[in-house]
Amino acid sequence: MVLECKEAFMTFKSEFLRTLEAREYIHQITDPAPLDEAASKGVVTAYIGFDATADSLHVGNLVGIMLLRRLQQAGGKPIVLMGGGTTKVGDPSGKDEMRQVLTDAQIKSNIESIKGIFKNYLRFDNSPTGALIVDNAEWLDSLGYISFLREVGRHFTINRMLTFDSVKLRLEREQPLTFLEFNYMIMQAYDFVELHKRYGCTLQMGGSDQWGNIVNGTELGRKLANAALHGLTSPLITTASGAKMGKTAAGAVWLKAERLSPYDYWQFWRNTEDADVGRFLRLFTDLPLDEIARLEKLPGNEINEAKKKLADEATKLCHGEAAAKEAAETARKTFEEGGVGENIPRVEISLKEAEEMTVADAVVKAGLAESKGKAKRLVEERGVKVNDELVMPGEKISQKVPLKGEFKLSVGKKHHALVKID
Repeated sequence: MVLECKEAFMTFKSEFLRTLEAREYIHQITDPAPLDEAASKGVVTAYIGFDATADSLHVGNLVGIMLLRRLQQAGGKPIVLMGGGTTKVGDPSGKDEMRQVLTDAQIKSNIESIKGIFKNYLRFDNSPTGALIVDNAEWLDSLGYISFLREVGRHFTINRMLTFDSVKLRLEREQPLTFLEFNYMIMQAYDFVELHKRYGCTLQMGGSDQWGNIVNGTELGRKLANAALHGLTSPLITTASGAKMGKTAAGAVWLKAERLSPYDYWQFWRNTEDADVGRFLRLFTDLPLDEIARLEKLPGNEINEAKKKLADEATKLCHGEAAAKEAAETARKTFEEGGVGENIPRVEISLKEAEEMTVADAVVKAGLAESKGKAKRLVEERGVKVNDELVMPGEKISQKVPLKGEFKLSVGKKHHALVKID
């Protein structure tokens, strides 16, 4: 039985599923009653997979990370499955193009870089609920292809695989889907079976775009190991205005400080739309629900206090309490005192560069826009300032400031950088 309407999730007895329901994580569950029963009686081991396509995860991965955190808080055992094997294939879900093929060395390097992110959210120890990090290359790399297809592939029909959104949407858009990618769902299903055999894992979680792959895994577990496996998905997160969450003018909102400073991460959450504050507090912080209910009802401009609390709590989880405090203080100095906080992003350009560089070029250089075209549009829309003075289309740095020292570069009211000409 599959449940996905909100009314169905009202009688859970396990702390885990009650928490997920109250904080709005649940989109679909394959077998709610048996999963709830298991979670109320003992330790449930669950996993979420993360492919290593970059050296950092981003905000789009954060719901999954928080799901694992909620599991551990409720007395379950989380498994972080790194896709050392599946990254070599590429998940077609939600993609119109084939992923760039990475070398084994690049994938290994990305995995090592990503591992540190989870230590901020999960507890890793030898206790029954201590989190594990596992790499599916451990079993996928050693599979003999023909024997794998004979043992596992025969349980998948092409007819059904063609009905999954990850495949169907790509074909409807007439985008190429390689046979390599087509195998991804078989490998993900096999991951679930292997994790059950090795670690007693009985639950796979993920975003709603993973539903077909997760169901495949539960069915394969029944066919190969007579195992009762479960699946749970969360809704894909968009903002109240319908935009995809986690994208800014400067690109993805990364979870590693080397990719995105704690100050910029704090600012991302501070810029949350009013209508999203309560939902994001429930999903992305550990604040008690009664406190969240109070914050999301703040009237008028007071809702900004809730946004600051969201930014503080989300940044504290990702980067630590000290970094969150520094980011908040930098923002206060920048916006309330009109100055430039110590932790505002800084960029250096040479005197030779500055002589011919347009302000739009500097916006890209400072990471305040992801492309020159975007930066030009921001200037044309009167959204860029140098030292708090409006920039006109085509203006060069030399037309705005002396070619020495530092100047403040601003995009909108809340994105700033300090540019040093050296």
